[in-house]
Amino acid sequence: MGGGAARRHIGGAERRARLALRHRLAPQARAAGPEEVAEALVALHGTDPATVFLAVGARLAEPGKTVAQTERALYEDRTLVRMHGMRHTVFVFPTGLTAVVHASTGIAVAARERAALVKDMAKAGAPDAAWLAEVEASALAALARRGEATAAELAGDEPRLRTQFVYAAGKSYEGLHTVSARLLKVLGVEGKVVRGRPLGSWTSSQFRWAPAPPHPELDAAAAQAQLLRRWLTACGPATEADLKWWTGWRVTEVRRALAAIGAREVALDEGTGYVAAGDEEAPDGPDGPWAALLPALDPTAMGWQQRDWYLAPKLRPALFDRSGNVGPTVWWDGRVVGGWAQRPDGEIVWRILDGTGAGREAEAAIGAEAERLRAWVGPTRVMPRFRTPLERELAG
Repeated sequence: MGGGAARRHIGGAERRARLALRHRLAPQARAAGPEEVAEALVALHGTDPATVFLAVGARLAEPGKTVAQTERALYEDRTLVRMHGMRHTVFVFPTGLTAVVHASTGIAVAARERAALVKDMAKAGAPDAAWLAEVEASALAALARRGEATAAELAGDEPRLRTQFVYAAGKSYEGLHTVSARLLKVLGVEGKVVRGRPLGSWTSSQFRWAPAPPHPELDAAAAQAQLLRRWLTACGPATEADLKWWTGWRVTEVRRALAAIGAREVALDEGTGYVAAGDEEAPDGPDGPWAALLPALDPTAMGWQQRDWYLAPKLRPALFDRSGNVGPTVWWDGRVVGGWAQRPDGEIVWRILDGTGAGREAEAAIGAEAERLRAWVGPTRVMPRFRTPLERELAG
C-alpha cells in the first residue's frame, strides 16, 4: 500500500462531492438504466425487495421507467442477479460480478451454513448428510427442468423437501424447520440457486427460485482484491473499519486485498483512509446543491460504518431501527437532513430534522424530489421491511 508522510487529506466536503457523482445522485450524474446504477454502486441492498427499485429510481434520469427496466434486467435479460453476498445479506449485483462475490465472500459462509444444517438435522434425529445430498440433487434437477419454481412447487416434484425437524429442542427459541427452507438458503449462499421473479408485485418478498447463472470458479484472494478495487473506486476513500464492515471479511483479508490492489493511503478526519490507485486527486464536483429521497437500506446510506461525514450522530435515533438498519432518508447536498415516508393514500411526506441547516432552497428541491418519486411509484404502497421511528410517525 502506498503511504508516507505526504498523505493528502480528504475532508468531508470532497467525500460528499465524490459521492454525488459516483453514486449517481446529482442530477447531472443520473443514469439511463438499472444496470448502470448497479455498476456504479457495486451492489444494491436486496433484503427489502422495494429497496432495489427505489434505489434505482432515485438515480435514473427517467424514473418513470424504473419498474419495467429493473424487472427486465432481473427476470428477462438477467443482467442483474439477486443473491447472497457480503455479511450474509441479500444484494442485487451486476451478473458479471457474481463469480467475484461468490469466491470472495460466499464460499466461506456457505461452508458454515451447510455444516450447521447437517448438525441441526443430526441433533433432531432427521436423515443424514447422504440423504440430504440425494434430496438436493433431485431438487436441483427439478429446478433445472422448470426454469423457475417456488419452494412449494419443488416440494411437489421432490416430496422429501417437506421433511420437518425440530430446531434447538428444549430452548426458548425452539422451532420446527422444514428441509426446503433451510436447504434452499444453503444452495443460495453456495451460488447454486438465486431468487427469481416474485409471486406478487415489485414490492413482494415471496420469490421463486431459479438456477444460478454459470460462472467460473475464482481464487478467493484474487476475487477479494477485485471486489475491493471495485468498491473503493465507487465509495473511496474509506477506513479499514469501513472496509471490514462492508465486506464482512477478517481484517487480515482486508489488508491483504488492499496490498494486492496497491491502494493509496490518505488522511481522513477519522484517521487513515484508502483510495484506489490513481484516485488520490480531487475529482470534479456536482454542478450545484442536490436533493435526494433514498429508501430504507439504500446502499449509499449504508455504505460506510463511520458515517459522521454525511450523517450527524444526533439524527440517528430517528432514522435507524434498533438493529442498525437505516430507514428512508432525505439528502441535501451530500448530507442526510431528514426522513420521508409514504402514507396509505400514496402521499409522500418528508421532514427536515432540526439543526441540519437546510433552508428554503433545500425545501424546494426536496419537495421536487418527493413529487418525482410520487409520480413513478403511483398507487403502489411501499412500506419498509425495517421500520424506524421517524418513518412510522410520518406514515401515520
